[in-house]
Amino acid sequence: MNVLVLGGYGAVGGHAVRLLRADGLPVLAAGRDRARADLLLDLSEVGSFESALDGVAAVLNCSGAEDIRLAEACAGRGIPFLDISATSEYVRSLENVAGPVVLGVGLAPGLTTLLAVDAWSSHRSPIDIMIGLGSGERHGAAAAAWTYGLLGKHFSDPDGTAVRNFTSPRRFEVPKESGYQSASAVRADFADQHRLTREFGVPVRTYLRMDTRLATLGLSMLTRAPALRALAPKRMPGSDKWVVLARATNGSARWAAGRGQSKATAVVAAAAVRAAILRQPTGPTWIHQILRIDDLRDTLRDNEISLGQ
Repeated sequence: MNVLVLGGYGAVGGHAVRLLRADGLPVLAAGRDRARADLLLDLSEVGSFESALDGVAAVLNCSGAEDIRLAEACAGRGIPFLDISATSEYVRSLENVAGPVVLGVGLAPGLTTLLAVDAWSSHRSPIDIMIGLGSGERHGAAAAAWTYGLLGKHFSDPDGTAVRNFTSPRRFEVPKESGYQSASAVRADFADQHRLTREFGVPVRTYLRMDTRLATLGLSMLTRAPALRALAPKRMPGSDKWVVLARATNGSARWAAGRGQSKATAVVAAAAVRAAILRQPTGPTWIHQILRIDDLRDTLRDNEISLGQ
């Protein structure tokens, strides 16, 4: 039984294929590029996707295609469908699919979710999540496009008010050993904050910053004038360092840090695939329902990702 990785030769998918194969799992990298795909597949043709599911144990979507029909096709055959997307509206749709869908299987949401659950379990208070991304990551074009897509948009805060992306800055202190400097981060609509707010019964809020103050400031300025998005660079100045942190009201925090957010996303996604195949969820499931942060310690260390608190 194969694992089918949609977009299996992209920035995240390529890493995920390598990691899953290293664990001895048979994997097919699917996509439209004949030179790089193990399985030629055009995701705009749902019928051809359905026929590709024969002999498949799980599907990992790293393609960026947010088409609920793909998840529904897998659900109809009891095949776990895992998606790395952080888009709140799409994730809400996935939560309503009648079948085994696993949500939040990337860096954020994903690793952020596991850190937040761990922080909340020791101090059941409101949680702030901070995501610090490397604005200059070499393979970050898709991530940058997703980030720019939030410009000017609003989302609902736990108190019911509307929050504009990349506003309401808050300062976060990060450990020196993370390699990331402490600075302010701004609100951003990552999907796990909404799920965890409902589950914990306390506010969970997510903040985003880039690894240069200039890049973070640029997002704050552009969100008030999204028509200027065309002027934004596809790649911002910066490094490939990233850090994620979950902080409780008493100041206690859990954090992880590394280099290359695409690889980190793949590390978490591959671990979620293994857990889904083992646990065989029957309905919509978030990553923290099949994995804990302690389950990932060795895997993260082996991939040069640091954990701390």
